[in-house]
Amino acid sequence: MKLFKTISPWVWVPTLYFAEGVPYFLVNNISVMMFAKMGVPNDQLAFFTTLLYFPWFLKGIWSPIVDVVKTKRWWIVSMQILLTALCVLLTISLPSPDAAVIATKDTSVSLFWLTLVLFIIAAFASATHDIAADGYYMLAHSTSSQAKFIGIRSTFYRIASVFGQGVLVFIAGRVEKSTGDIPFSWQVTLGVTAVVLFLITLYHIFALPKSENDKPRVSAEGGGNSQMKELGQSFATFFTKKGVLLAILFMLLYRLPEGFLIKLCQPFLVDATDEIVRDGKIIGGGLGLDTDMVGLLYGTIGVIFLLLGGIIGGIYISKRGLKRSLWLMAACMTLPCFTFVYLSAALPSNPWIVGTAISIEQFGYGFGFTAYMLYMMFFSEGEFKTSHYAICTAFMALSMMLPGFIAGSIEMALGYKGFFWLVMACCIATIVITYFARKRVPEDYGKK
Repeated sequence: MKLFKTISPWVWVPTLYFAEGVPYFLVNNISVMMFAKMGVPNDQLAFFTTLLYFPWFLKGIWSPIVDVVKTKRWWIVSMQILLTALCVLLTISLPSPDAAVIATKDTSVSLFWLTLVLFIIAAFASATHDIAADGYYMLAHSTSSQAKFIGIRSTFYRIASVFGQGVLVFIAGRVEKSTGDIPFSWQVTLGVTAVVLFLITLYHIFALPKSENDKPRVSAEGGGNSQMKELGQSFATFFTKKGVLLAILFMLLYRLPEGFLIKLCQPFLVDATDEIVRDGKIIGGGLGLDTDMVGLLYGTIGVIFLLLGGIIGGIYISKRGLKRSLWLMAACMTLPCFTFVYLSAALPSNPWIVGTAISIEQFGYGFGFTAYMLYMMFFSEGEFKTSHYAICTAFMALSMMLPGFIAGSIEMALGYKGFFWLVMACCIATIVITYFARKRVPEDYGKK
């Protein structure tokens, strides 16, 4: 631990968690916006970008490999090098659909097969980086020091969120306006991402401290086999827990409205306002915002209100406890979705109105999501707390993936107005599952 004591966590914790966030938002958020601007229809866009989330759903399965092969530091640096190289390849290989095809929103996703392959590799690299970074963070600190820097790591991950969803999208919008070339604007954005990741990787090669404690977890008691055995035990004990079916249903249904909404809100913001029907599918009906405006309103202001909602939600739940907070948080998770019903019906052009609606929805989601996270912690209590929480996060990922696969097809059948009303109908599932789930929560759980 000597080197950890001589190199301050301030040197590497902020950059490590910024580097953890950037590829995540690149794969899961920027890709959606990019394909929407390239004219890919919503049904194809939603389905294939949802596939990119699979590595975060599955990462608990291969996490033991990170434990038993090489060091956490090696995995971090290696994944950052790979992610940098992938961003370079994405930049130089990005297709350039014809402007007329883009305008009619008729670009086939098959044109982007190489882009999708590179994105899925980046997704696996990013998920692996998450595993290694979290393990490395625990090696670098005493328990008290970990607690001290938990806010710092969260803050820089949030800064990465603003950078990914806000700054990078804003850059794409500005380049698009100055050149009139949509594919080129996203090449520039991917190139900027590659440069940022390259600089962070170069920095980490020298700045990340080494420690004798950071080594493969292979022992005389069984090495890698013991890790796999422990993984099997954690799965077995999770699925035999009392109330496991209810817990799984809560994890899948509590965020159901947001699971549908999140895949289509950005395409809705940029799609043309005119609604037409082609081959039985509804095209357009969006707000027609410029890309840079979406980066500002949704990727920056919206994210800030999302984070603010999470902070206030944490304070609120610590004063009242999970059980007494669940009803209000479920309401805040669902009712603000009505803002998109309003936007799709009124189609306001005033950015202040749009920004206010987005801020309300994002604040409500951030506030209500706090209860979801604490519920997963509650259900994970026990002998395999860490592993059980990892399994819960897999169901959390699945709760976004299942509606994401079909969201685009539903929207193109109903149009944005019908789709957002369907999102509101899904709020019923959130309320019903909250009613049953809160019965099993102890009265003072989560209350300080």
